[in-house]
Amino acid sequence: MRVLLAEDDDNLGDGLRAGLRQLGFAVEWLRDGIAADAALKDDHFDAIVLDLGLPRLGGLAVLERMRARGDRTPVLVLTARDALDDRVRGLDQGGDDYVVKPVAVAELGARLRALVRRSAGIASARYTVGELVLDSAARSVEFRGRPVELKAREFDVLEALMLAAGRVLSKEQLEARLYEWDKTVESNTLEVYIHYLRRKLAPEVIHTVRGVGYLLPRVPKPGPHE
Repeated sequence: MRVLLAEDDDNLGDGLRAGLRQLGFAVEWLRDGIAADAALKDDHFDAIVLDLGLPRLGGLAVLERMRARGDRTPVLVLTARDALDDRVRGLDQGGDDYVVKPVAVAELGARLRALVRRSAGIASARYTVGELVLDSAARSVEFRGRPVELKAREFDVLEALMLAAGRVLSKEQLEARLYEWDKTVESNTLEVYIHYLRRKLAPEVIHTVRGVGYLLPRVPKPGPHE
């Protein structure tokens, strides 16, 4: 999952970014509201961690602008311990959840996973598509009742496809969910991960929609992939 972290405190931001990366998130860290607003206009994120006390443009203004554009990306608001009014305003203006600083990274990760699941209409950390069962908290996968060992990026690709089950995701959409801005990605990297997933699961699980992208059907049909 790809997360935008908007936080101007260097120590807190660095710690949250490092901790979320260890949990498997791809994290883009920005330190002011103008930069965060520009990034939200031009790029895709699965969720946003938004400090309300950002310089140049406050977090509430960033939230108001993105909701006015119709951006429904889940937002987790960061607030100070005694800032009840800020929490209320953040939720009223379109925030989906909040945490009080300082926050344990494990809790932050769990809340982000829950927000992303709910935005996809999924209630539990353990969810099923066809014969696949994925646990986003344990980062584990079962196929046809048996555990499947996946490497980190293989898991991330499969999770993105399962969250979007029934919809085609383009190569660009998948790569945007997996990689940070400063990461160099080889042109065939995604295809390699798709190949490994098909080999570990079954060839027909992930469909190639030629010229468009990849699809994991909600109700898999037996047969070779395209």
